[in-house]
Amino acid sequence: MRRISWMLAMVLVFSVLLAACGKKDAAAVVKDLNEVVGEMKSYQGSGVMTLHTGDTPQQYKVEVWHQKPSYYRIALTNAKKDITQIVLRNDEGVFVLTPSQNKSFRFQSNWPDNQGQVYLYETLIRSITGDSTRQFSDEKESYVFDVAANYNTQALVRQKIWLHKGDYAPQQVEVSDASANVVVDVKFDSFKFGAEFGKDAFDMQRNMTAATGEKGQNGTSTGGTTETEKGKTQDGQNTGNEQANPQTAPGEGAASESGGTSVDGQTGVSEGNQAGAQQPSTGNAGAEETTTALPEDAGSFGVIEPTYAPEGVKFKDDQILDESENYSVMLRYEGMYNYTIFEARPQDRAVSLAPSTLIDLGFTVGMLSGDALQTLTWMNDGIEYRITSSDLPVPEMVKIATSMQDQSGK
Repeated sequence: MRRISWMLAMVLVFSVLLAACGKKDAAAVVKDLNEVVGEMKSYQGSGVMTLHTGDTPQQYKVEVWHQKPSYYRIALTNAKKDITQIVLRNDEGVFVLTPSQNKSFRFQSNWPDNQGQVYLYETLIRSITGDSTRQFSDEKESYVFDVAANYNTQALVRQKIWLHKGDYAPQQVEVSDASANVVVDVKFDSFKFGAEFGKDAFDMQRNMTAATGEKGQNGTSTGGTTETEKGKTQDGQNTGNEQANPQTAPGEGAASESGGTSVDGQTGVSEGNQAGAQQPSTGNAGAEETTTALPEDAGSFGVIEPTYAPEGVKFKDDQILDESENYSVMLRYEGMYNYTIFEARPQDRAVSLAPSTLIDLGFTVGMLSGDALQTLTWMNDGIEYRITSSDLPVPEMVKIATSMQDQSGK
C-alpha cells in the first residue's frame, strides 16, 4: 500500500514538472506572442522569398528592418537579375525606391498598418492572434500555426507559420491558395529582436545613394549603420556579417544623383510619354518635376506579354510607340474585361501627383490610382508597366502583373 502511494506521489510530481517545463498549448503561445509584440522595439530579419505564380518559381532576397513607432525598410532583391527595390517608411511618408534606376515615389499612407506583408513580423502575429479557428502543432524546434491569410487578395487563403520555440522569431511562412497550392514561401535565415540602427538608416536620400554602393575615400561606406552586422539565426548560431546598413544593399550599380525624382503629396505617379494610352483623370495633379537622365540601357526591350489573362479575355493588338524618344509598347485586351497594358523604359520622365494606394505584388510594390478608370503602375528591371481599365478587378490586375515579372521581350 505504501509502495502504491509512493508511486502515485511520484507520478503527481512528475506531472507537475511536465506542466511547468513541458509543451505549451496554443493559448499559452498566443499569450506570449501578444507580450512579445507589445514589448518589441525593433527587429531585423533576412531570408529568401519564393513566388510560385508562374511557370518557374522566382526567388527574391528579402531584408526587413523595423524600428518603433513606424519606421520600416524592406529591400527586395531579384536573385536572378540582382536588382533591388526598397520600400521605406519614415516621418516624411512612404517611399518606393529603385536606386539602380535612381527613381523614387513618395506616398502619404498608413502602410503597412492597413495591409499585411508576409515578411513583416507584426502581420504574421496579427494573423495568428486574430484567427479564433487557428490550428496549432508542436514540432521539434518550432511552434507551427495554420491560420487564415489576410493579404487583401482572394488568391491567398491559408498560411502556415513556423516560429522558433526559443524567442518566437519567424522561421518560415507558406501561403496557399484555395486548392492548397503554395503560392508564396518565405524562409528566414536570420532574425534579431532589439536591432539598433544608425540615425540615417531610414533616410530616403541615404538609401538612394548608399544602396548604389557609394564609398568614402577610404573605400568604406559612409552612411547609416546598424549594430547588428553579426546576426544570429534562430538557434543562436552566428551567421557572420549581415547586410546591416542601407549602403550595402546587394546588386545595385552606380546611379547618377541627378537622374531621379522625389515627389511630395499623396503619391508620385510617373507620367511619361504615353501616346494612345488611357490615363486616369484625378483632378488634383500637383507640381511636376522632370528629369532628363538617359539610362545606359535605354532602347528597345521588345514586347513583354503576360502569361495570364482572365477567363473570357482575348488579346486584341499591340502597338510600338516609337515616334518619341522613349521606346514604348501598348497592348490591348478585350472580352469579359477590357484593359490596356503600357510598357516603357522612360528616358525623359515627368512625375505628377495623384491619389494612389500601395498594392503588394510580392516581387515589388505597385501603385493603384484612379477611380472609375483605374491604373496599376509598377517598375521592374528598369521598365515601367501600367495596366489601365474601367472594369478589370484589382486582383486580376495583380495576377497579370505577376505573370509578367520574369518575361523577356519578344
